Amino acid sequence: MNSAMHTLQAAAVAALTEHPVLANALTGVYDGPPPRAAFPYVAINDGIASDWSTKTDAGREVRLALTVWDDGESATRLSNLMSHVEDAVLAIPRDLPDWRIASLVFVRSMVVRDPAGPWAGLIEYRVRLLAI
Repeated sequence: MNSAMHTLQAAAVAALTEHPVLANALTGVYDGPPPRAAFPYVAINDGIASDWSTKTDAGREVRLALTVWDDGESATRLSNLMSHVEDAVLAIPRDLPDWRIASLVFVRSMVVRDPAGPWAGLIEYRVRLLAI
């Protein structure tokens, strides 16, 4: 059985790269910040997984965190991209290889900027999965 986190991250990458707006707007979707990537891009952060099993089924609760990176003059483009990322994540199919998403809930988002660097928009979800 594939790990829930690996399966969920693969589904998130597929959802982001297949999204009609993001496919044209992003330069890539990466596992962590890539060296020398062109902006804008999405980095899937290392997730946290915990047990969410029932008496009869294995389960995991995964924190899926995505960071949208952009070097625009303002946060306008970043905010627009973050909205599309949210749409893509919410459209992830509930039936995945070896796992079924029982719930996918938005937890938080925030936008920060280093004065000498790019904008970073974090979006975090709590995803509960059951093994099938």
